Amino acid sequence: MEQRISIERLEQAVNLFGSFDGNIRLLEQEFSVSVTNRDGELRINGEVENTVLAAKAIQALLTLSSRGESIGEQTVRYVIGLVRAGKEEQIGELTAGVLCITAKGRPVKPKTIGQKEYIQSVLKNTVTIGVGPAGTGKTYLAVAAAVQAFRDKQVNRIILTRPAVEAGERLGFLPGDLQSKVDPYLRPLYDALFDMLGAETYQKYLERGNIEVAPLAYMRGRTLDDSFIILDEAQNTSREQMKMFLTRLGFGSKIVITGDVTQIDLPDGKPSGLREAMRVLRDVEGIGICQLTNQDVVRHVMVQRIVAAYESYETARSAKGGKK
Repeated sequence: MEQRISIERLEQAVNLFGSFDGNIRLLEQEFSVSVTNRDGELRINGEVENTVLAAKAIQALLTLSSRGESIGEQTVRYVIGLVRAGKEEQIGELTAGVLCITAKGRPVKPKTIGQKEYIQSVLKNTVTIGVGPAGTGKTYLAVAAAVQAFRDKQVNRIILTRPAVEAGERLGFLPGDLQSKVDPYLRPLYDALFDMLGAETYQKYLERGNIEVAPLAYMRGRTLDDSFIILDEAQNTSREQMKMFLTRLGFGSKIVITGDVTQIDLPDGKPSGLREAMRVLRDVEGIGICQLTNQDVVRHVMVQRIVAAYESYETARSAKGGKK
């Protein structure tokens, strides 16, 4: 079967095909079709079902391209996934507005439907809980939203915090004073802030007290007004820590809690404060709970495959009654 799709502008074809025709090669490989470009139209050849799916994916990518979106491998793989799931009509929702501009002038915006819903929840609710696997942009997008709220003078401070729980290592063996011991745990938060603000601007705001990056233990006994507060790696909070953190919320503040319930580093048998909070707060007004999946992974394609493999393994292990 052959399907034909006309291309109106040359730059659309260039964007669609990608570097060294990499995007089209990927589509051909995934759908077992051949795609050729002749006389201003694409010709797709293959088995009926594959050709129809490939045509839907190409139409969707052309729609994104016409709206100014850059088409790369990540976008192509995501669109392929949506088309295979019969959700191609959602692809138009991907052209969301820019959330923030980085120090180098790069726009930050959601790249998946799940990310878009997450950001909408952050902007709408006083408290948002974002849960999902590694690489779904939970922390990075939350920091971008915090920086934009700070630039728009909606808040006076950005407070980033994480529980200092070891992922298999021991905190006491690290060299230096307490700050230098906890800095490695806070590094992903520093990295995101550096990206948004630039090192010099970050340092200026840090010295003024507009930005605070600290372990969760430093939050006890405080009331945080006019602040955008992000609790990262929240799966490693205890029930008591989570309740303590949530009750720090002051007037004019917003909280984003991020975590991955499949990567809990708490001692065996100790319940996660994040898991409990998701159950307790599910129906509370002003609180949004967003569950991102491996479809929302925006790192290297291998990260998505690794996450999916672990999900399958854990599901199979649970089905066997938790046997190793």
